[in-house]
Amino acid sequence: MQELHDAPLAPLTTFRLGGPANRLITAVTDDEVIAAVREADESGTPLLIIGGGSNLVIGDKGFDGTALRIATKGLRLDGTRLELAAGEVWTEAVAHTVAAGLAGIECLAGIPGSAGATPIQNVGAYGQEVSATITEVVAYDRRAGETVVLSNAECAFSYRHSRFKEHPERYVVLRVRFGLEDAGGLSAPVRYAETARVLGVEPGGRAELATVRETVLGLRAGKGMVLDPADHDTWSAGSFFTNPVLDAGQYAAFLDRVRERLGEETAPPAYPAGEGRTKTSAAWLIDKAGFAKGYGSGPARISTKHTLALTNRGEATTEDLLALAREVVAGVRDAFGVTLVNEPVTVGVSL
Repeated sequence: MQELHDAPLAPLTTFRLGGPANRLITAVTDDEVIAAVREADESGTPLLIIGGGSNLVIGDKGFDGTALRIATKGLRLDGTRLELAAGEVWTEAVAHTVAAGLAGIECLAGIPGSAGATPIQNVGAYGQEVSATITEVVAYDRRAGETVVLSNAECAFSYRHSRFKEHPERYVVLRVRFGLEDAGGLSAPVRYAETARVLGVEPGGRAELATVRETVLGLRAGKGMVLDPADHDTWSAGSFFTNPVLDAGQYAAFLDRVRERLGEETAPPAYPAGEGRTKTSAAWLIDKAGFAKGYGSGPARISTKHTLALTNRGEATTEDLLALAREVVAGVRDAFGVTLVNEPVTVGVSL
């Protein structure tokens, strides 16, 4: 178990932002993870868990405590059952399952970060969410002081949410188990309209598994959502804001604001979200509120490829990023009466 003091955290995040931690521990086994967590809890030391760093916004002052980087490895396939150690690189795990002819997470190709982060955020893209295939999550329960196995239902998944996100100080994910599908080399049903169109299939149809993965990677790369050190559009956390989910009253008021601002014939993106709720597009809101691709003149700007990504152009600070995020939130609220919520986890700072 490696230990460093006054350790820079910016290189461990895809934003490449944030100050140092008092102490940085890198754990490569589950036992090392648990030992580091127990030590922090018993001593009352603040603890920051870091996986792939793709969903973190760390303050410029850094973290006054112990940062624990989970670098555990382990990928096991047993028929259609997949188990991943929390530190496994997610993109590599997806590629492995596709090569094995197993469907269910191929549309999640190219998402940066580690496997252990996927259940926390209920990671999703292009019509798939990990909640559809996760069967169990093995986690260390800090409150109980023991390792627990949570079923899919016990994870309480919803849109970009889970039991782990609801109780961020309680659970440390150690392993994630999935139930995939052998569809004879075909993908899971393609739910996302853009993906289906590019693939030339009807929504709900299937396509060749590897082709679906490559198509998703191409779509993501075109939006700056596949990591590339040379491309500052990828110095981001991907989608910075979640898509708003509105109840019936909120949605009616939102439509009134849309028509008032953009005209009676304007129809914003709308998707059923259950229980009389409607999900709309954060990217659409940002664009229509006047924040186009590439918006900004400072070192933190909206991506030139996608309005939903806020980026570090190379010399930004976390405060630069937050100033831009606050400007976007205020602009969307003023235009449409909808308050955007940040998707990345903030450490030592807030919007």
